[in-house]
Amino acid sequence: MSASRLKTSVAVVAFDGISPFHLSVPCMVFGDALGQDSPFEVVVCAAEPSPLKTTAGFSLSDLAPLSASKKAEVIVVPSWRDVDERPPERLLRALRAAHERGVPIVGLCLGAHVLAEAGLLDGRRATTHWAYAKAMADRFPAVDIDPNVLYVEDGNVLTSAGTAAGLDACLHMVRKRHGAEVANRLARHLVVPPHREGGQAQFIEQPLPSTAGGTRLAQLIDSVRARLHEPHSLDSLALAANMSRRSLTRQFKALTGTTVQSWLLAERLRLSQRLLEQTDQSVERIAEMAGFGSVVSLRHHFRLGLGVNPTAWRRSFARRD
Repeated sequence: MSASRLKTSVAVVAFDGISPFHLSVPCMVFGDALGQDSPFEVVVCAAEPSPLKTTAGFSLSDLAPLSASKKAEVIVVPSWRDVDERPPERLLRALRAAHERGVPIVGLCLGAHVLAEAGLLDGRRATTHWAYAKAMADRFPAVDIDPNVLYVEDGNVLTSAGTAAGLDACLHMVRKRHGAEVANRLARHLVVPPHREGGQAQFIEQPLPSTAGGTRLAQLIDSVRARLHEPHSLDSLALAANMSRRSLTRQFKALTGTTVQSWLLAERLRLSQRLLEQTDQSVERIAEMAGFGSVVSLRHHFRLGLGVNPTAWRRSFARRD
């Protein structure tokens, strides 16, 4: 990270009965994993009087007061102990005040319930752990709950599915603020994928099928990733996998949790990000290398998916020697 670039301050909210794993996810991603090179600065705030007891039996003390969140540029609620228990009013007031200031608020796993109790998700799309999604939808009818995704960003509010999906959400925030190169380096350090395909559908109740078809699809996916510059369609991929269109669509969704076209577009966008950050290739050439065909198509999908145009992305995240 450039010495001239200021670090983003992140407040992580701890409470009595917190899971050490849930607390560690934002602390690791935004703090410990990259050490002094992290573009973030983390402070853990106590939502309730400390010491706070964890689900593992040990306690947390010497935490910052909740008032420290007033200076944060991002606030993370990493979970909540009971979906039937309303969080402390002082925590809800602090989240509302931060939201009114325009501070991004993150609710990981059951932390989404805290954001919903604060009224921050009304009229928004959100997610939470699939096992609690129906209960959350029943309790907060003004929230559009999508139980099939790993994380959802709606405006300046980010919510995630359970447990490991918190890593996906936090890496998404790193990627959006500091580029794919930093997010990928962080993911390698954590030994996790920088971006997982699909959503919670692949984890609900039944495991993924372990079949020859799955193996064949995995090989096809690797092959397409190496040839994103070539034109690909559902017909051409079905032919390469020796499957019917219907069979490929069904098995691809079961394996990845998403459609062929959505997966292909996401892969091309990620390749475009890497090329913009790490090479001096022109935007026109990158459009060809990533398989968009034209710079107009690249710009359209880049703005639709990432909210900026390719030139702005390169200006923000290009590697500087």
